[in-house]
Amino acid sequence: MLASARSRLSRVTPEQAFAELDAGAVLIDIRPAGQRAADGEVPGSVVIERNHLEWRLDPESGARLPWAKDYDLRPIVICQEGYTSSLAAAALQDLGLAKATDVDGGFRAWRAAGLPTARPAEKTVEIAPGASSAW
Repeated sequence: MLASARSRLSRVTPEQAFAELDAGAVLIDIRPAGQRAADGEVPGSVVIERNHLEWRLDPESGARLPWAKDYDLRPIVICQEGYTSSLAAAALQDLGLAKATDVDGGFRAWRAAGLPTARPAEKTVEIAPGASSAW
């Protein structure tokens, strides 16, 4: 399943994902609260629990986030190591979000690249309805 999902994605490095945020991409953190509490968060990311992802980002869903208005959205999914995020990004493509992808290496690669991180207590992320805060 993972190989099949990744064959459809144009995965991005942490540096590429960071650069795309200025161009309107949305970084979606699907890690559980416990991982975010232990390791930190990406400032400006949107936390959506994995089991809420599709219906929070599907423009046709009555439970979508207010800014998820069309299928032209560029969601970049990040998890801890880049495995779950690949499956999640492929699921978003199945919904019609053709620009969905994920961060190769996940949060660990993001942190190793020296990109911005924050402790959860700093409250630098958007918590989607239904997601647990890490603080």
